Amino acid sequence: MLNGAATPVTRKFTGAFTQQATLPAEAMQAAMSVLESGRLHRYNLLPGEIGEVAALESEYRAWQGSAYCLAVTSGGQAMQIALRACGVQPGDVVLTNAFTLAPVPGAIAAVGAKAALVEITDELRLDLDDLEQKIAETKARFLMLSHMRGHLCDMEALMHQCDKAGVTVIEDCAHTMGARWNGRRSGNFGKAACFSTQTYKHMNSGEGGLVTTDDPEIIARSTILSGSYMLYERHGAGPEPEDFDDARYQMPNCSARMDALRAAILRPQLAQIEESIDAWNALYSTTNQGLAASNSIRTIARPAAESLVGSSIQFRLPGFGPAQCQSLLAAATLRGVELKWFGGAEPVGFTSAHQSWRYMESQPMPRTDKVLATLFDMRLPLTFSDADCAFIAELICEAVDEVNQPHL
Repeated sequence: MLNGAATPVTRKFTGAFTQQATLPAEAMQAAMSVLESGRLHRYNLLPGEIGEVAALESEYRAWQGSAYCLAVTSGGQAMQIALRACGVQPGDVVLTNAFTLAPVPGAIAAVGAKAALVEITDELRLDLDDLEQKIAETKARFLMLSHMRGHLCDMEALMHQCDKAGVTVIEDCAHTMGARWNGRRSGNFGKAACFSTQTYKHMNSGEGGLVTTDDPEIIARSTILSGSYMLYERHGAGPEPEDFDDARYQMPNCSARMDALRAAILRPQLAQIEESIDAWNALYSTTNQGLAASNSIRTIARPAAESLVGSSIQFRLPGFGPAQCQSLLAAATLRGVELKWFGGAEPVGFTSAHQSWRYMESQPMPRTDKVLATLFDMRLPLTFSDADCAFIAELICEAVDEVNQPHL
């Protein structure tokens, strides 16, 4: 395909990779009820009324298995708030994955801290050996651990390492809502966890975020940061009033409250999330099995300790150069398959690499760069069927074979 005309495409997938599943009927009814009331602000309540946002916080806390939960406007705001609530100050060094999406280093920069990047392994997980080295080099006291694209590292080993070094761990669980490591939910390992309810995540409110923790001081600070107007006693999953004694004077109001409309449409989705996780994992299994049939494609190994949520899938083509990777994108597009490539020189859509984050100091990441150079990514929306995923995998294998064919 590199030196001649491409083989004519006779088969094409016609589905949409950005079409999400329809929201539950209960979500639409709840949204109409909120709209009819006209009371969208989380604190605009009738006497004795709990409110949609407080109810969501309480329900999510129970499902997650955490002591406290706070609903905010976005996953990015959840990270910024958690960083500040955990004690990050301007100028502090915060470690994070070299492979993540831009909102993670963006949150670190937004609180005035400096991101120090940590290499990843061939399986897309944080490299614990490099983490140990970076902790020693930077003297960092914080790690924003990004479970990027749903890949959990060895969480027991990581926590042992960070606890021993006095490093506070904040988990970015935007891609691992419902995932587990040795039976323990993602987000329940570090000091605080951040979740996203942006459209392409595991619950859909357009934008939205959640902070969870077992620490009453952290959730009290987070609540004031989110903009409680001193109405913190109206929260459904917050700490005791006395836990706010210091936070209410020390934390600024950053106006990052979730509104009642978004909370109303999230609650029915939370009630069905286990079924959604099962459905995603079935799609992932079919797609992964199909991709593994190709001798050129390297699928990502999953540790036995990890219980995933397969809302996207990644694979590598270790033998491909940049031109071949570009050709594969084109060949897949002709077949109706929307792939993302993390090895491009410029950020495209929802992909970005550390070289694009020019608001932070450039840092050499040779191992990560080698992995990203041949890394491809694809969404698996719940609008797809098992047959769709089997067909898509066939088309990707077909496109890879086409790119591999010598054309004279």
